[in-house]
Amino acid sequence: MCQHQPQCPSAYASDHDAACLVAFHPEQGWGLLCNGVVVFEDTGELLPDGRSVPAHRDHYGCAA
Repeated sequence: MCQHQPQCPSAYASDHDAACLVAFHPEQGWGLLCNGVVVFEDTGELLPDGRSVPAHRDHYGCAA
């Protein structure tokens, strides 16, 4: 899914939230990373396989 060089971490890597943000909807409180992870403003996440990750207080951004 990621087209960046070097490639961003996969959705299942421990640092998956370091992938690049490709869609951002602050008015709705969510963003989409290039690895398919949906991140929410409360820092919760939804993985591509439908599993959820509870809210945590790390920041997300772009590894590239």
